[in-house]
Amino acid sequence: MKFGVSTFLTDEGIGPAALGPALEERGFDALLLAEHSHIPVKRETPYPGGGELPRVYYRTLDPFVALGAVASVTSELLLGTGIALVVQRDPIHTAKEVASLDLVSGGRAVFGVGAGWNREEMRNHRTDPTERGRLMDERIRAIIELWTKDEAEFHGDFVDFAPVYSWPKPVQRPHPPIWVGGGSERTFARVAEYGAAWMPSGVPPKELGAQIERMRKTAGDRPAVVVYAAQHDRESLDTYAELGVERVLLYLPTQPEDETLRTLDELAEAVSAYR
Repeated sequence: MKFGVSTFLTDEGIGPAALGPALEERGFDALLLAEHSHIPVKRETPYPGGGELPRVYYRTLDPFVALGAVASVTSELLLGTGIALVVQRDPIHTAKEVASLDLVSGGRAVFGVGAGWNREEMRNHRTDPTERGRLMDERIRAIIELWTKDEAEFHGDFVDFAPVYSWPKPVQRPHPPIWVGGGSERTFARVAEYGAAWMPSGVPPKELGAQIERMRKTAGDRPAVVVYAAQHDRESLDTYAELGVERVLLYLPTQPEDETLRTLDELAEAVSAYR
């Protein structure tokens, strides 16, 4: 079982150039960053975690800029989004951003994706929340075309372009792995279609086994399971290991540098017996 970190990088916590080497020094193999383009002042969509929306949601750095900074000071760390809000992103620009990150990192990019939850945020991007699933799928298919074809072309209900040139191409072949977040049957169909991994979030460890069985019925045995914002107590880690989870992404709170390093030491100690 491998261990990485999922977190929100903001203007109030540790910087990316300090975080990346700290993770490698402690044996973590992946960093996934959350994304929110903005938070509308007037919001009706409830926060899925309950209560008030945490401060970090308002202050996230652009994930690809931050991951590029991490790439420049690390050599082995996988660098990904957890999750990129594809329904709020232009697919041509996004394809170039992920491919550029893969190039400058030497083939370490991971594209973690999901449909998102904040409807007011989506609407500011001219996205109809009721169609976000179909929109996401089309944009990801278009991105794959841009990554894998010298003359890429796509014609759909939401994405439509005649043949184009788009470079750089990703270093990884056929393209960077796509890790799919969510827990619906449609999520599992996405994993089957284009996902290298299923990335559950917020699923209690005791319930994860049944969810994995549901996913396997649709997507088969090929996709890995990568637990996002995982718990790090001994019982939870034992459960993840028993279920054959490939990678555990421990949640790292957003804190100043000194506090973050102390937390990372605690997390590294918690998982040391499983390496």
